[in-house]
Amino acid sequence: MPLAHISLRTGKTEAYRQAIFDGVYRAMRETFDVPEDDQFMFLTEHEAANFRYGATYLDVARSDDLVFIQITANNTRGVEQKKALFQRIAALLGDNPGIRSEDVFVSLVEVVKENWSLGRGLAQYA
Repeated sequence: MPLAHISLRTGKTEAYRQAIFDGVYRAMRETFDVPEDDQFMFLTEHEAANFRYGATYLDVARSDDLVFIQITANNTRGVEQKKALFQRIAALLGDNPGIRSEDVFVSLVEVVKENWSLGRGLAQYA
């Protein structure tokens, strides 16, 4: 049950933002075995003054089209699955809406299963 938080600079169209949602969800389904309808994501937009990044950190040339994607997920996936997720997100967002791979920044936060409540005040995975 991943939870994805996507952040980008303000000014993109609804179709552009929807393509990001679709690409991230598809990548999680294909690489993390996320079930159908397990779609919990939110997107925040930021004015330029509230959006900072290292333009060349680790020799990656980033632009103002940078998208931060932070995914919180159970700590049940191996390194190869994580690498596949990162690559698939970058590829899908490159296809649509056309984001350069240099502008796709993904962070994975892993938690133990009992740290989730998906509603009703229950710990569904505990």
